[in-house]
Amino acid sequence: MAERSGPLEGLVVASHGRHCLVESPDGSRRICHPRGKKSQAVVGDRVLWQAPPPGQGDEGTIERVKERRNLFYRQDEIRTKSFAANLDQVLILIAAEPVFSESQLARALIAAEAERIAPVIALNKSDLVEPFERAWERLWPYRHMCGDGAGQHHYQVLPLSLTHSAEVDRAALQEQLRGKTTLVLGPSGSGKSTLINLLVPHASAVTGEISQALNSGRHTTTTTTWYWVDPEERTTALIDSPGFQEFGLHHIGAADLPRLMPDIGQHAAECRFYNCTHLHEPGCAVMAQVDEPDATPVPGSGRIGANRYQIYRQLHEELSAHRHW
Repeated sequence: MAERSGPLEGLVVASHGRHCLVESPDGSRRICHPRGKKSQAVVGDRVLWQAPPPGQGDEGTIERVKERRNLFYRQDEIRTKSFAANLDQVLILIAAEPVFSESQLARALIAAEAERIAPVIALNKSDLVEPFERAWERLWPYRHMCGDGAGQHHYQVLPLSLTHSAEVDRAALQEQLRGKTTLVLGPSGSGKSTLINLLVPHASAVTGEISQALNSGRHTTTTTTWYWVDPEERTTALIDSPGFQEFGLHHIGAADLPRLMPDIGQHAAECRFYNCTHLHEPGCAVMAQVDEPDATPVPGSGRIGANRYQIYRQLHEELSAHRHW
């Protein structure tokens, strides 16, 4: 009987249920299933997998998930949704129309901050002049936010048009993505599918192959998928994942919120009390910096927008009600 070879290294490029599609360094792909709970893998994981013995089918076994740099996920009261692992950045794609949820945007940014993953915000549909101007103004706090006291902007916010000629905007985005692994998130109507198809012309073919492999040909709309922007060189990757509509943060403690919201955190250390919640305490440096709802933002002032503070209050209440065991 021929001996089995030792475990091989691979990259998880898709997953559905308990099955994963693992890519080898030579570019070949094979369906693998985990051996026990400790080998549960997500897209972006580097794994060690074992080929099956001769005559026992084609599916391999994931023996071990290698140590992750990070894991981007959300958690609500019922379940945890893991998006992807080992990311360089998260691209949050929103649009001038339909109107985006600032609360959902803030939640995605906080989840990225918690895993030390660089977030990039892209506002699509710059060709819709008036709606875009209103949306761009709503993003003022994110375009000017500083969290390190050195005046450096904390977030990158890019204008974008995916349906009209805007080569400068697209070139800036492509440069931002080059050589990195990027998870793309976006609500319905933001243009996420258009973005993927624009940057990855072979995306539909890849999706079809993965659907055929993992789900017997049925279209797997809930599958997180890895795409190589440069399939020959394989240095730039986009990961497309559904699940942006609901974004629970129950894996984060209420006391951790200030350090994960840069505009709040830059003032938190100046409060009178070390355990200040920034909700009602006297001598709170955060509350002292909150603007009135109709205030005109002033670049470099370090002030906190009324909407941002309201999001902080709502999240603090939500996370305080959830007990962390």
